[in-house]
Amino acid sequence: QVALVESGGGLVQAGGSVKLICAASGHYAGQAAMAWFRQINGKERELAAAASWSGGNTYYTDAVKGRFTISRDYDTNTVTLQINNLNPHDTGIYTCSATRPYGTMATGPYEFWGQGIHVTVSS
Repeated sequence: QVALVESGGGLVQAGGSVKLICAASGHYAGQAAMAWFRQINGKERELAAAASWSGGNTYYTDAVKGRFTISRDYDTNTVTLQINNLNPHDTGIYTCSATRPYGTMATGPYEFWGQGIHVTVSS
């Protein structure tokens, strides 16, 4: 089992930045691929960014490349999503997720989920 708790988010002006932090706990937290999903514009939840269990590789969906940066800290078992140059289309719910040990960052499967946090971008 991996427990995930997100923090950050809130109301941000367009063009600004926000940092989302996911704290992971559990015996296998350090061996799980980690990701941030987002649900925006009433669409289905999508994989926005992911980091491999080793931390050596990252994945970004095309829509966020160049603006999103995912990183993980194995000492604190946290995964951070830095979002720059926010626009109103980024408004939505951002959720941290983890695979079981040695899962694949792009395809998961992602089985553990945080509660989700809101990011609202004002124009």
